[in-house]
Amino acid sequence: MLVTMLKSKLHNATVTDVQLEYEGSLSIDSDLMSAVRILPYEKILVANLRNGERFETYAIPAPRGSGTICLNGAAAHLGARGDRLIVFAFAEMSLDKALAHKPLVLVLGPENKPAAPLKTV
Repeated sequence: MLVTMLKSKLHNATVTDVQLEYEGSLSIDSDLMSAVRILPYEKILVANLRNGERFETYAIPAPRGSGTICLNGAAAHLGARGDRLIVFAFAEMSLDKALAHKPLVLVLGPENKPAAPLKTV
């Protein structure tokens, strides 16, 4: 049996840009992706704290250190600059591994810089 577990989370990410005329996805600063082990083109779930919208898309790397969190394509209709997001990534694993699993969580502050050290929960 496999169970789907939270693998990693970026909490309180602030949208820095929206690009309607794009193929789709969420652009994320590559440093942030690396910190919580989100891979390029990995499926993610995004929750907008301002309007409650939740949507699935995939992560694409933005320049390292840029602080970029950009809603692209259709997702651009689901938020605006300044909105705060939670970005979730999940993994399937055996029940034995799931019982010991600890997801990576990075809480972000101004300019999408870490507000606290990376933690496992």
